[in-house]
Amino acid sequence: MTKIDPIIAVKDVNQSSIWYQRIFGCQRTHGGDEFSVLVDSGGEVLICLHKWGEHDHPTMKSLDGASGNGLILYYKTDSLDEIRHKLRDMNYPVEKEIAVNSNSTKREFSLRDPDGYYLIVTEYHKYEG
Repeated sequence: MTKIDPIIAVKDVNQSSIWYQRIFGCQRTHGGDEFSVLVDSGGEVLICLHKWGEHDHPTMKSLDGASGNGLILYYKTDSLDEIRHKLRDMNYPVEKEIAVNSNSTKREFSLRDPDGYYLIVTEYHKYEG
């Protein structure tokens, strides 16, 4: 299985969460003041909200910046090693090699797409909490 969960940077996670819930009828299932996961009626992630400047993600450090600032494409997959192998075969650079994320406890690596958007490729998992 492979799925992308969009994560966008916001000034106030709680206020944005309320807005998305009102507009899209989604529910908040995970998170706090720095991060929130919003799911649709079927339990699928609609969007994730991340506070600007938290957790040292390179594209969410400030409101000013280059293309892709404020966005992480969080790509959850059962094929992490296959994807990394393909990138190696293409000689495509990564920003961080495969390592365990201390927050999710899942293996992941990161790279930028050709347009500069930051992607995290991680082992498929469901959010708990």
